[in-house]
Amino acid sequence: MLSQESELTVVFTGKPLQAEIVKGRLESEGIPALLQYESAGRIYGFTVDGLGETRVMVPRHLADEARQLLETSPEKGWADD
Repeated sequence: MLSQESELTVVFTGKPLQAEIVKGRLESEGIPALLQYESAGRIYGFTVDGLGETRVMVPRHLADEARQLLETSPEKGWADD
């Protein structure tokens, strides 16, 4: 569980479903993660100029570990889709 005092940083930005999978992958490895998104994109189901994108955030001290983990998983290629 993340506390409000934790300084967070973004380790992944993408479509909502992709972000949910990335969050699950990080949490399965013991890295707590939160999703941050604009509600309009979730409600209407679109992504335009960043609106509707979902960001996966982790505590700053775990960011390098999280990025390294994501580099070794299939989710990495999603940024090109």
